[in-house]
Amino acid sequence: MAANVSDKDSVLKKRILPRGLQKLIEQCLKIYPDQTNPLQVTTVLKYWLGGLDPLDYISMYHNAGDPEQNIPPHWHYVSFGLSDLHGDGRVHLADTSGGLEPRSGMGFELTFRLIKSPDAPANERPPTWPANLLQSLAKYVFQSGNRLCTGDNIPWRRSLDGSKDTNTAIQHMLIAEDPQLPRTETPFGWVDFLQIVGVTNEELEQASRWNGKGMLNLLTKDPATGGPWLITDMARSSSVFEQFPETLRQLELDLEKEGSDLAGVNADFTFKELAKGALTVAIKQEVLDPEEDLSRSISSCNIAVKQELNEDTLERSSGSTSSDMVNPFDNPNIPSRVFPLTGIELTLAPYAAKFLMLAVRDRIRHGRHFTFKAQHMAVTFVAESVTGSIVNRQTPYAVLGSWVQILIPNRLVPRMVDSFGELSTRSADSLKIPLTYEWPEQNLKFIIDNPPPELLNQQGPILA
Repeated sequence: MAANVSDKDSVLKKRILPRGLQKLIEQCLKIYPDQTNPLQVTTVLKYWLGGLDPLDYISMYHNAGDPEQNIPPHWHYVSFGLSDLHGDGRVHLADTSGGLEPRSGMGFELTFRLIKSPDAPANERPPTWPANLLQSLAKYVFQSGNRLCTGDNIPWRRSLDGSKDTNTAIQHMLIAEDPQLPRTETPFGWVDFLQIVGVTNEELEQASRWNGKGMLNLLTKDPATGGPWLITDMARSSSVFEQFPETLRQLELDLEKEGSDLAGVNADFTFKELAKGALTVAIKQEVLDPEEDLSRSISSCNIAVKQELNEDTLERSSGSTSSDMVNPFDNPNIPSRVFPLTGIELTLAPYAAKFLMLAVRDRIRHGRHFTFKAQHMAVTFVAESVTGSIVNRQTPYAVLGSWVQILIPNRLVPRMVDSFGELSTRSADSLKIPLTYEWPEQNLKFIIDNPPPELLNQQGPILA
């Protein structure tokens, strides 16, 4: 009789839980069968009722690790809410991207692994700051519409635990696949579990320049830097390159020989078309007429995200060694009409300036492309050998829908590398903005500055 009561209780619980949530919990129970009721951080006022926190729940599991693999005990945090838990449209709409296998909501949930102190008492409760961290990242995703992917890097520029300790080395994050939670099929589509991994400034910089997945692979080599399960240790004070200097030397050789796999980052920018031969005239106009006509300018700034993350930005990267162009937007439907431009003035936010050197030296120089992408717009630098682009030597600048493309001719690459040298060695805060770089014979102008406020609310191209 007791067994029947237990079975009824189990059925009742499944009926009460939303079907999407139930599938995710079942996946977690495969790893933690003895933790059917884990400690949770729960949102009091749900997002669909007007609350500010998009994650309904964040479960906190005790993971015993695996001594044979030298994996220490740790806390394992799992979010619920970035995927579609309910399936009734209250938070997420159905996936309309046209894929054979639709994703559920954003298509992923976030996880985080935090090492436990060796002398921690058996009844120790998990710290809740990782839950706050996951909630902050979820807010970014919801407000920007930018999905996270394995290999993405997140410059946080402060201790992940929210403390004001400026000596903490772990101040940034990379995105990895959770080693224990595979892709899960739910009634509303598939869900990946993406793990947040705490990293140092040097590790972030090299991941940005080189390859996020490659950096994650380096971190797995030793338990001191995360080990096979990429467990974050907030007490870690040295980078993988300080512990294993030979890895940095090899990385530099690989970059010089093969270039970077980083194909793009998120960044705020604006641009406007320059009339043919307008560069020298434009300089005079800026002095004589400060109310310059902005009607043909285009903005891609995401104000809400920058305010929410205290001026920090999330730089999403995508790895690519191909010379073929790829649509940078999730929506595969883009207009077919191309608008050629006679010249371009591009204004790029200071925090993204360092990627100009990477784009030209480590991507364009090796015959590839590089994209700066915002919520509604993208601008792609294109090498002459790239196929499938809308630009060429005769038409070096063009717009396709919300996608701007700029051809960087081979002969211009060495000059750009020389010009951008200071950007790769100086922090954004130390740049004396505005910085201007001009190539009059190309009718091309780059400005490093905060995008003009009057353009921030524009959502896409304004072309006649």
